[in-house]
Parts: sequence; C-alpha cells; structure tokens
Amino acid sequence: MKKIIIIGASGSLAKYVTEELQNQTDAQLTLFLRNKSRLNNRNLSNTKIVEGDVMDYPKLKDAINGQDIVYVNLAGNLEAMAKNIVKAMQEIGVERIIAISSIGIYETPLRSVLKPYRKLADVIESSGLDYTILRPDWFTNGNEIVYQLTPKGQPEKGRSIFRKSIASFIGKLVVNPEIYVGESLNISRPN
Repeated sequence: MKKIIIIGASGSLAKYVTEELQNQTDAQLTLFLRNKSRLNNRNLSNTKIVEGDVMDYPKLKDAINGQDIVYVNLAGNLEAMAKNIVKAMQEIGVERIIAISSIGIYETPLRSVLKPYRKLADVIESSGLDYTILRPDWFTNGNEIVYQLTPKGQPEKGRSIFRKSIASFIGKLVVNPEIYVGESLNISRPN
C-alpha cells in the first residue's frame, strides 16, 4: 500500500485527485491543508488530515515523514513553498514528487502571472528528486477522461482540460510511480 500526501488538499483539482486515489487505489492518503473545514462534503474515509501551512517547516516535514509520494497542488509563493517541500523530502529520503504547475512556463518572454509556476518547476527540476511536473491548460469540470501529453521542449497544444482527466493521469502515476520520472508534461484536451 502506497502512502501519498496531497499538499494543498482543499483545492478544486485536489478534490478530484483525492476521489481518484480513493476509488482506484488502495493508497493511504494524507491531506495537508491550512483549513480542514474546507473539506466539507468530501468522503474522507481512510484519510489522515493534517492542518498546517507549507511554510511551517517542522509541521510540513513531520507530515511528509513516512510518505511514498508527495503530490503538490498549491498557489501563492510557490518558490518558497517548493523549497520547503524539497528540503523536507531530501532530509527524510522521500524521492517521488508530482507537482502541478501551468501551461506556458517555458515561453519567452515569460508572462508575469506565470513566474511563480516557473519558479516552482525550476526548484523541483533541480532537486535531484524523482519528479513529474504537470503543466495543464485551464481546467474545467467535466465527466470525460481524455488528455494528451506534450513533453517539455515541444510546442504545447490542445485546450482546456477536465479536472477528472488530470486526476486520472495522476492516479496512473501513483499506481506506476516509475513512469514519466524527470519529465515536465503539458497535459491538455486534444483539439
């Protein structure tokens, strides 16, 4: 049984990832978030909830301890948050990280709104960890699972993607943690 921590567990995408992992795996989930009251109306069976801030390093490190996979789904000062997460993982010896960034982070010139997402990717890519960075297009609700992957260095393509599709791919990464290691992938709905 894999142990997975979802950092930023109250986000709209994290909700779908939590449901996917509960339905498709026997994973033991830890939900890490600032305010657990934001988890209302969710099935939280077989989950551990840790209320904390990523910038509270001792609490973050304690939550990551014992995990097999770290899934990062955050907004805010992403560079500082990524540095804390990477530092904790390196100190504890947790190797596998899956992180959500954004489409367009490798474009020049880089739009200012994307700079935090690029910094997150830069920190993780230089960490030496077994990472997969996902760069989704705008995500929306929908019940269809359909996506295409475009590796870093190739023109991003496609259009807005359903949260359920991203969650399905993350479930695939959890079941097969050895795939797409060291890759930054644009994930989008085919045109």
